[in-house]
Amino acid sequence: MTQNPVQLSPVGWMSQLSQNEMALITDHTNTKHYHLFRNCVLAVLNSGAETDDMTSMLDKHKSFAIDLIRRERGVKIELLNPPQEVFVDGKLISGVHEHVFAVMRDLLYVESIYPNHSTESCSGSAATDMVFDMLRHANALENNDGINTVVCWGGHSIEHIEYQYTKEVGYQLGLRGFDICTGCGPGAMKGPMKGAAIGHAKQRIKNGRYVGLTEPSIIAAEPPNAIVNKLVILPDIEKRLEAFVRFGHAIVVFPGGVGTAEELLYLLGILLHSKNQSQQVPLILTGPKESSDYFEAINAFVEATLGIEATQKYRIIVDDAKAVAQHINNQREVIRNQRLQNGDAFSFNWSLQIEPEFQIPFVPTHENMANLHLHRDQSSADLAANLRKVFSGIVAGNIKADTIAHIAEKGKFKLTGDPELITMVEQLLEQFIAQGRMKLPGKAYEPCYEIVKSSVNSIQL
Repeated sequence: MTQNPVQLSPVGWMSQLSQNEMALITDHTNTKHYHLFRNCVLAVLNSGAETDDMTSMLDKHKSFAIDLIRRERGVKIELLNPPQEVFVDGKLISGVHEHVFAVMRDLLYVESIYPNHSTESCSGSAATDMVFDMLRHANALENNDGINTVVCWGGHSIEHIEYQYTKEVGYQLGLRGFDICTGCGPGAMKGPMKGAAIGHAKQRIKNGRYVGLTEPSIIAAEPPNAIVNKLVILPDIEKRLEAFVRFGHAIVVFPGGVGTAEELLYLLGILLHSKNQSQQVPLILTGPKESSDYFEAINAFVEATLGIEATQKYRIIVDDAKAVAQHINNQREVIRNQRLQNGDAFSFNWSLQIEPEFQIPFVPTHENMANLHLHRDQSSADLAANLRKVFSGIVAGNIKADTIAHIAEKGKFKLTGDPELITMVEQLLEQFIAQGRMKLPGKAYEPCYEIVKSSVNSIQL
């Protein structure tokens, strides 16, 4: 049944636009950018939904449409047939309202200021400048100079006891004045924010920040949770990951699946770089005692593939949320002194060396996945970069609509390489599947990949 259109007035930066900016926005409704904009807004309007299936969400709301209405001082958004769960007595929830305009702000900005952001040339300082510029443009860097932002990574599909533990860690961090930054979705992305909000309330902290960093192709499968009060949409997964590690002052990794493995390998690959040996980035892997097997598997995989040096870049703390928060709190002065010594900013880690291999967008096509260099004749940092791409491609095959469609057409991704190495990848993935970390509870997982054990890359496409 068709509903009456809902009009939204602009908030934040979007409330004051030039005539040229308004023309740019409204012109987008007649281009390919409209569909991206429409789908991202729909994802935001599904805030709080427990889903990891972008295709079913889009199918469920086929009648949803969005229009942009020009006004003298700005632009209004008109929604047709939006999801009703985010309305209270006919009025859109304020946080969701803000997120809708955050989508417009970031998509407009990246397409108008950085039209070639997806090209290979956008690496090195150009990519870093872009990440900084987008965080600054979203006002995310405000109040980020107190060495008080903890990035939390972890799966959207976790057990209830693991979710409760993420809340307890967030609570202990909140009591110590830390703000939380996550991928903005459910599970281990929501729990720390929820816990920190309670800790902030007890300490009468009224300006707590709950920052969600996402990107267009994943936001629909991981809609922003209701706690997020600062949403930033980076243009691709690589810039999202760079934003995490430059924006945060410490990183906590909770149990998760391939997405969490991707994030951990990304950071380890960076920290293994010779120019980053002096970097102070507290990295803690933590979960309840019921998750001990998970961390044993991750640690064994990292040691076997990247070496003992990589395992020395993090600390594993099991079933002790207070110890996690205390350790990070004790490292505050160490981080501050290192930034001062490097002449670096407190709000954004400029001195962290990130190679183009970690910045250039990886497109998980069948050819690219088959040709990944999964052999030991490379540095540990380069191997981490290639392993990261394996898990990134599987994330795309699990939840991104366009990649799922390609797999349905061409079959599963083929992964090949050094037999010993590819076997370790296979075993870790099998453990994720057995532990139910690849799909939300109650949903069967069908692998989007196939392991081909060969000594050379001989896949013919």
